[in-house]
Amino acid sequence: MTEVHQVPRTEPVVRPVEWIVPLLFILVFGWVVWNGPAYLITLPGDERTEAALLRRYGSPQVLDWIALVVAPLIFAWGVATVRRASMEWEDFSVGDRLSVFIGRIAMMLIAILVGVMFYEVILRYAFEAPTLWANEMSLWLAVFIFLLSGLYAMQQRSHIRIYLLYDVCPRWVQRTFDIVSTLLIVAFAFFLFYGGYGEAAAKFARWETFGTAFDPPIPATMKSMVLIVVTLVALQAIANLIRDWNRDPGIHTAADDIDEDELRRLREQVGEGR
Repeated sequence: MTEVHQVPRTEPVVRPVEWIVPLLFILVFGWVVWNGPAYLITLPGDERTEAALLRRYGSPQVLDWIALVVAPLIFAWGVATVRRASMEWEDFSVGDRLSVFIGRIAMMLIAILVGVMFYEVILRYAFEAPTLWANEMSLWLAVFIFLLSGLYAMQQRSHIRIYLLYDVCPRWVQRTFDIVSTLLIVAFAFFLFYGGYGEAAAKFARWETFGTAFDPPIPATMKSMVLIVVTLVALQAIANLIRDWNRDPGIHTAADDIDEDELRRLREQVGEGR
């Protein structure tokens, strides 16, 4: 008998550029954010606020302007080069690419956050020399991760949904549910933006900081980031509604939580170990 060898399905090769670009964007954009007051000084605004920022942070340097120009270019590069992983949602339009690249940024931020926490633990307990910045930096990174991950979860349709009633309804009723849920998301984003814009703009204009020894601009940046990300989530929800309008209704079971690729790899590892 002729032995038949099954050719295993190859996994998509992760290119280094897909991780280098998000990391590079984080570094350059982090420079831009940390030197945010330098840019605010050049904008028209309250003279007393500008004078206070100038005394504390100084005027922008050449490297600051280079970072400000390069950051959006790197972001565009990342959106253009990002690829869908095998376990990710199959749709991959321009808007989806943007959300997926932002998800890649969140993934790299998690690695950086772990590194910061590990560094602080080593210094605190091994050398008894804790830092003055690790706690606030961890908080700052965690908020960024939380917000950016929400947009990625919306694009991947991995946010919490209850299908008990949804699955037993006809397709036209399911579409009605989808419209209502999308309208609620859009309404939430609208009222959050409407109610929070004034406070966010004021904190950003005076570059409000955290008031600690490290003194990061968490209030100035996070208030604005919440409004930006929630708006993107609402736009992504609208895009999901349009793209999923003609999709066949799916039946959701507990098997949806099983990663078939992971199971296949485990079977191969068990087979090789015999």
